[in-house]
Amino acid sequence: METLQLLWIALATIVFVGILLRSTRHAPYTLLQPTVEISDPEVARRMLFDHADAFSNRPTKPFPLDFDAAGRHHSISTKPYGPAWTVIRRSLTAGILHPTRLGLLEQAQREAVESFVAGLYAARRGDAGGEVVVRDGLRHAIYTLMARLCFGEGAVDEHDVRAIDRAQMEFLFAYAGTKAVEATRLPRVLYRRRWLRLDAAFNRVSYLIITLIIAARRRWTERGCGGGGGSVTPYVDSLFVLRFPADDAADGDRRGRLLTDAEMAPIVWEFILAGAETVACSVEWVLAHLVARPEVQEKVHRQVAGQEEHHLRTTPPYLRAVILECLRMHPALPSIMREVGTEAAAAAAVGGATAAAADGDATMHFKLNASDIGRSREAWTDPDEFRPERFLAGGEGEGVALVPGPKEVKMVPFGAGRRYCPGAALGMLHVGCFVAAAVREFEWSPAAKDGSGVDFTEMDIFFNVMKTQLRARITPRRKT
Repeated sequence: METLQLLWIALATIVFVGILLRSTRHAPYTLLQPTVEISDPEVARRMLFDHADAFSNRPTKPFPLDFDAAGRHHSISTKPYGPAWTVIRRSLTAGILHPTRLGLLEQAQREAVESFVAGLYAARRGDAGGEVVVRDGLRHAIYTLMARLCFGEGAVDEHDVRAIDRAQMEFLFAYAGTKAVEATRLPRVLYRRRWLRLDAAFNRVSYLIITLIIAARRRWTERGCGGGGGSVTPYVDSLFVLRFPADDAADGDRRGRLLTDAEMAPIVWEFILAGAETVACSVEWVLAHLVARPEVQEKVHRQVAGQEEHHLRTTPPYLRAVILECLRMHPALPSIMREVGTEAAAAAAVGGATAAAADGDATMHFKLNASDIGRSREAWTDPDEFRPERFLAGGEGEGVALVPGPKEVKMVPFGAGRRYCPGAALGMLHVGCFVAAAVREFEWSPAAKDGSGVDFTEMDIFFNVMKTQLRARITPRRKT
């Protein structure tokens, strides 16, 4: 009997080990490769500029799941640096993000801002105390804008926008749930429900995106492969004619090959996700600081009140300083990853690389803590103090760009070097539009009677969001 029990135990152990090996065979990168964290601005500068060749790649799997079984990694943020990456990025920067196209986006931007303001009025009417929760209406307005820029006017209805917004948020919170355990060796066994939730959330996002791509391709074909109608050519239309370099073409065609709908999905997802989430969380952070600092809010109002209503091409100087200060303290992306060969990293003499090379690891990861870099005491005076004036003329932040150059790195809210975010300028413009409209229309004050209603606790769900949603009392500035 004891022998039989021992056999059963041995069999169970073998089965368990088999499951474990299978579950970690394609484990996320964080399980298998050493990671060095960088919080020093000067070290970050040396990495991203002095040793740009070595530090030009991001991890091909930004999330801890094997999303791309084919290994194509067709996304601006995940494609290895090279000709194919250049093609994807250029299709965006030479198209919808080109400076000459910004004027064409104004109608869509204006309608998104008006939708946000109308939502605030409606929410205020529904609350006896005139209090509103900012996030839901803000996200809906921004996701509507990004979906419109991506798929074209009238291509995505209210139901689609809400479905995308909801699926994205479910995915990000599911990712946050697995993030705490992804460094363990038994994630899919011990935390199976979390991983299943992440899988399911990703599948919902993928289904929605691919469904919209298929519909967009059908409309594009019906138009004779021409423009998307309206004032702006949809971003997705440029992807239908995008050709990858010959070395990425399976048939050897020197012109390259066209993308499949499934390969386009991560590019479209990235465009909408990055464009919406970075703006949404940044606007909420800015409004939170304006609620807590009424004197700063009043200075912003004096500038935007005299501005043409919903003027979308420029951001007033003081409002720009406020936004930059919020991006310094609360960067939308709290960390930036780089994947590097250990020999190249060791040659760059960046901390920890030599030890990893000695251990025989082929590649390793560097995690740049954008939040720590922006609050470095070597770069800033009183870095934990909210002080927009530091970015005005004569301040220590005068001349600090949204995307830093090779001479000095003091903040990296949109990355730096070769892989900086191509949508940084448009994102900054959108943040300015929404904040200007919110302050022009309403006076913002804390919801709590004791005046301590703003919780500045951060939460990392891949993007840096407020852990407690901003709730504020708003009072219309216009007399009716």
